[in-house]
Amino acid sequence: MVATGSGSGKAYYVTTPIYYVNDAPHLGHAYTTVAGDVLTRWHRQRGERVWFLTGTDEHGQKVLRTAEANGVSPQEWCDRLVEEAWKPLWRHLEIAHDDFIRTTEQRHTDRVREFVQDLYDKGEIYQGGYEGPYCVGCEEYKLPGELIAGEGEYAGRQLCPIHKRPVEILKEENYFFKLSEYGDRLLAHYEAHPEFIQPESARNEVVNFVRQGLQDLSISRSTFDWGVPVPWDDRHVIYVWVDALLNYATAAGYNQNQDTFESRFPADVHLIGKDILRFHAVIWPALLMANGLRLPGRVVANGWLLVGGEKMSKSNLTGISPRDITSHFGVDAFRWYLLRAIAYGQDGSFSWEDLAARYTSELANDYGNLASRVAAMVGRYFDGVLPEATADGGAEQAVQDALAKTVADADRKIGDDVDFQAGIVAIFDFVKQVNGYISEQEPWKVAKDGSPEGRARLATILYTAAESLRAVAVLLNPFMPESSQRLWESLGAEPGLGALADQRVQDAGEWGRLPAGSVITKGAILFPRLEDRPGA
Repeated sequence: MVATGSGSGKAYYVTTPIYYVNDAPHLGHAYTTVAGDVLTRWHRQRGERVWFLTGTDEHGQKVLRTAEANGVSPQEWCDRLVEEAWKPLWRHLEIAHDDFIRTTEQRHTDRVREFVQDLYDKGEIYQGGYEGPYCVGCEEYKLPGELIAGEGEYAGRQLCPIHKRPVEILKEENYFFKLSEYGDRLLAHYEAHPEFIQPESARNEVVNFVRQGLQDLSISRSTFDWGVPVPWDDRHVIYVWVDALLNYATAAGYNQNQDTFESRFPADVHLIGKDILRFHAVIWPALLMANGLRLPGRVVANGWLLVGGEKMSKSNLTGISPRDITSHFGVDAFRWYLLRAIAYGQDGSFSWEDLAARYTSELANDYGNLASRVAAMVGRYFDGVLPEATADGGAEQAVQDALAKTVADADRKIGDDVDFQAGIVAIFDFVKQVNGYISEQEPWKVAKDGSPEGRARLATILYTAAESLRAVAVLLNPFMPESSQRLWESLGAEPGLGALADQRVQDAGEWGRLPAGSVITKGAILFPRLEDRPGA
């Protein structure tokens, strides 16, 4: 699939969910946000114009109750969490978002009221009553068949299958959106655009759900007032999920700047957790259809990060702070591991032991050691000046061919398929091939041959290795920007090739870009042994 932002006036627009601020962010939040950052960095390195949006969801009963439990107003609670927890963590994790939207901002709330008023004026909303089981954690009415029986302290009660907490039976007079009228149109869209929902398991779930028939959606609440007031009836506040979903439009300039809006909206990719799939793949496109707006390109649902077989969350006591991990392994290794260890779209278990093993094997031994060896040999045999390759043979051609294939495979997997794991595997398979090339060519033995032919052969081997690392730095930059920059500088690439951030993915496989004569320096080890890491 070709990105709609490529080669057109529209930006490649990627979103994460906006996250509830009832608590500090945990590893699951970081997982989706790092994925969005890597995807947009990759597209920037394709030369595309990109717009990356994240933010916080600050209304609703869950946030209200958390604020009350902490003895502060909801706004005070949100302000504190956003400024002291959420934004600092994204800076720490090198998240390069273009916008951070908060649903309490006026630029959002005013537009939400206008959007909902527009639906009301079009006859898409009516007043009615509803009674049913409600999960405050999900901010969602549940169908009876979705609930699970409680055990232990919750014996005899019905629980939310996600939060494992009792649901509340709510009865309210609300306003409803005519969601039931959009089933056929949604199914037709899924059929015409099979890529709209990914992975396939998520698509099948949504299609089956819609085929069973949709109920109209309650779009207001009247039992509390922490939310955006319904414009024609201020006794009600707009349902938090309608409020939240509209951030993708309001941040893009909806009803504020039409030129900006058209240059961004709709999103090319919504990255979400699978537990909020129906909101994004059913309710969101139906709202857009009702208001005559274009639908997003793809909704890509990642699986759950599991700890001890449970979904990672504060309520399950399995939430892990990302800083607990980065303080030991570093930010780059953290970013890399999240997308390397788990196939995006599938559930996967987080394991300290697996992270340590992969760090040692793939980052320290395969990648970091390759960079150190090459720099050391160029320093020892050529006084740190990269020699010219004048004795290429079949072994070098094999490396060049492998690099071209690696770039094409990684670009397709990461940039088009949103398959981060497969892209990383392709890049690290190439790293392993370069390590094998050095082992087979044995430059330390070739160096003992002082003849012109021997020197030419040695120069060619080391140039081949250094040029391979130049390409690897470009390909890994979206995942590991700090270590990639250090490698770039150690290769002496910047004076001749310019800044790493300006390097194009599609040019990475063009052989011979690193100029002979570049000054190679052996800096700090890219990925020290864990026992040698500062703070480890």
